[in-house]
Amino acid sequence: MNSLRILDLSYNKLSAVIPEHLAKNCINLETLVLSNNSLEGHIISAANFNLVFLRILQLDGNHFIGKIPECLSNSSYLMGLYLSDNRLSGRIPNWLGNMSELVDLIMPNNHLQGPIPPEFCQLQNLQVLNLAENNISGDLPSRFNPPQIQQVHLSKNKIEGQWKDAFFNSSSMVTLDLGYNRFNGGIPNWIGRLSNLMYHILTHNNLEGEVPHLLCKLEQLRLIDLSHNNFSGQIPPCLDMTALHGDFSTATEPSAAPTASYSNRISDAPSRNEEIVEFTREKDLNTYPISVNPMRKEETVEFTTKNTYYSYHGRILTYMFGVDLSCNKLTGEIPHQNGNLTGIHTLNLSYNNLFGSIPWTFSHLEQIESLDLSHNNLNRKIPSQMLVLCHLAVFSVAYNNMSGKTPERTAQFGTFEESSYQGNPLLCGLPLPKSCDANGSTSLVPKASTDNEVLDMDIFYITFTVSCIIVVLVIAIVLYVNPYWQRTWFYFVETWMTSCYYFIIDHLPKGFCH
Repeated sequence: MNSLRILDLSYNKLSAVIPEHLAKNCINLETLVLSNNSLEGHIISAANFNLVFLRILQLDGNHFIGKIPECLSNSSYLMGLYLSDNRLSGRIPNWLGNMSELVDLIMPNNHLQGPIPPEFCQLQNLQVLNLAENNISGDLPSRFNPPQIQQVHLSKNKIEGQWKDAFFNSSSMVTLDLGYNRFNGGIPNWIGRLSNLMYHILTHNNLEGEVPHLLCKLEQLRLIDLSHNNFSGQIPPCLDMTALHGDFSTATEPSAAPTASYSNRISDAPSRNEEIVEFTREKDLNTYPISVNPMRKEETVEFTTKNTYYSYHGRILTYMFGVDLSCNKLTGEIPHQNGNLTGIHTLNLSYNNLFGSIPWTFSHLEQIESLDLSHNNLNRKIPSQMLVLCHLAVFSVAYNNMSGKTPERTAQFGTFEESSYQGNPLLCGLPLPKSCDANGSTSLVPKASTDNEVLDMDIFYITFTVSCIIVVLVIAIVLYVNPYWQRTWFYFVETWMTSCYYFIIDHLPKGFCH
């Protein structure tokens, strides 16, 4: 089949290895899609590799093992390499940095290790880099600034060091996910240059310093996750990004950077919400477009909301807005400007050192579904204006210094349990067990015993009596069965009685015995 250009056998039940004659005889093959099968073994044998015109290689969702074969370096036209969800190991090859046409490099959920090669700095056409959920270590290459990069997924690895100059000139960046690594230092000051950034995930690192005010310049931001770090200082009052103001009519999917021979569009096919890629070989003798479906899968971003870790992707992701600054060392009051985030769905400020009152402007968070302010030093009353939040499903002010009466149990606030308010000694009212006095403060008068408490005491007396009887019976049975313990017991009783007798005699007044 030396005239074959496209071979797509994805989403079947194919097993075993890739046939050697496929890599040897299909010399004009440009697109090979074998994803979501049960193929195994090594990817391609170097001795039989002849796919020098290969542009798309999609082998994700199989059981391939071993290293990424070096023979792929002969495919100098390679534009998309998709190897996710396999069992590949070894280091990321340096020669991948020489693939000047490479646009998509997607290899998450493998066992790849070692650092990101510095040769990646040469990938000027790279748009998507996804190496998440591997064992990648070392620092980010400082000069790694692909000008057309849109998506970077490096989460759940072991990358360390300070995040300095990497991506500083990547103005097309839409997603930057560096969560679950070992980065330290602060967020670089040039972050404000990424004017197209929508999803900024830095959770579970060792980052420190203040939350930079330059984040406020990123008007396209929709998700910010800086949780589980060591950030200090105050929450920037300017953190009221335009994208979080609730104009859902303008919520669009990230647009691809324009290129001469590579364009993207979203497929409306209901069965697979995946991306169609069309490109034209400019130097092809016949010059015709090649359509590939599927190719690049929908972007996925993980974010915690409603106390649950979710994966958002596709069109759902474009409508998700949230800010998570939990588990840091933030101080100061909550800026009242945060009430301008009218389009936000999730706001998590828990486990910090925030003090002061809850801004009444939070009543403007019309779309919010999850609001967690627990484990801080907030005080005063819970604003009654927040009763208008009709979408609120999760709410917590637990373990603060809140006082006064809990909000009326109407609308959404009628669904919140005691756990939403516990740990506030001066807070009273349902669903807390503390009642409020006429002034709306905590009543210190002890409540009368209830029927349940009387019933509990009766159960205590019964169980105590039964336990004593059982202990006596066990001792009697042991003494009856074991003669040694029987003799020991009687010796102990005799010694105890003798001691008691002489103790009494020694302490009686003189002449009493006569």
